[in-house]
Amino acid sequence: MKAFLILEDGTVFTGASIGSKRDMISEIVFNTSMTGYLEVLTDPSYAGQAVVMTYPLIGNYGITPDMESKKAWPDGYIVRELSRTPSNFRCEGSIQEFLEGQDVPGIAGVDTRALTKVLREKGTMNGMITTDENYDLDEIIPKLKAYSIGDVVSKVTCGETYILEGSGPKVALMDFGAKHNIARSLNRRGCEVTVYPADTPAETVIHSNPDGIMLSNGPGDPETYVSVIHEIKKLYNTNIPIFAICLGHQLMALANGGKTYKLKYGHRGGNHPVKDLSSNRVYISSQNHGYAVDASSLDSSVATEAFVNVNDGTNEGLAYTGKNIFTVQFHPEACPGPQDSGYLFDRFMDMMKGAE
Repeated sequence: MKAFLILEDGTVFTGASIGSKRDMISEIVFNTSMTGYLEVLTDPSYAGQAVVMTYPLIGNYGITPDMESKKAWPDGYIVRELSRTPSNFRCEGSIQEFLEGQDVPGIAGVDTRALTKVLREKGTMNGMITTDENYDLDEIIPKLKAYSIGDVVSKVTCGETYILEGSGPKVALMDFGAKHNIARSLNRRGCEVTVYPADTPAETVIHSNPDGIMLSNGPGDPETYVSVIHEIKKLYNTNIPIFAICLGHQLMALANGGKTYKLKYGHRGGNHPVKDLSSNRVYISSQNHGYAVDASSLDSSVATEAFVNVNDGTNEGLAYTGKNIFTVQFHPEACPGPQDSGYLFDRFMDMMKGAE
């Protein structure tokens, strides 16, 4: 069955329908990872977005147990070529079956190189995937321009508090759309991890007397989460060590008077170089974000820049002055290096031990 990807500037790409056949409107973003498509599909940070995979062949090792959450979160999936015969000893099914089962519409056979060039040159745009060959651009484009992601953290956060048992430090993980491997990375280091829903009051977390607090990744525009930012400021005002990733990094900056801004087309992929300014070492990182912190908006008495993106110079991390708090924009729990930036979890462990 034919499918069409329609962008808000009127550009139309034609391909074949994969996954669900329903119409979909979303923000169209691209990811440059060569592998890890299942981790992308199950990353809650993609809620409210449809993902273009720039690598041409997707699905060659099928669906494996490597999921970052319990379901697929992107609104849509766009690929050049979808492997119909996956081969891997851990394979549990095909991407086509997965997309159908998760009710995710998709389109294959699209020139993803040309599509990515459009998004890089014009910036991220909204778009529609439809199987209706009689689509009306005059009717669709106003709908695309009107689309906004809105509050997606409330959709991706856990429904109730739960605990991963451990014999080491007690960590409170604020779930704004946390990838499973964040909790696992802490749990593997012996931590007892208590995962809290995003709307949990700061007082509840503080009264549980954790040794450390983790602020997770998540989707959406950080400036829209006003109530969450208010609670994070209360966490900042304690002496509890805090480590924040991605959206958590942005929310901590906003809680302390910083500003964020939308990137032209974001950073999404497993190949982004970041420099640790304390050592001048460069690490290959996994990233998935459309917003960045303006480091110049924070006074050095509040926070100093700790990491920068080697490609475009944008902020990738902050160290908070006089506090046991550091935050990063990238994903140290992911494995692009493959373990390049995993040492940040060890740094967090040392902070918690030092605070005892």
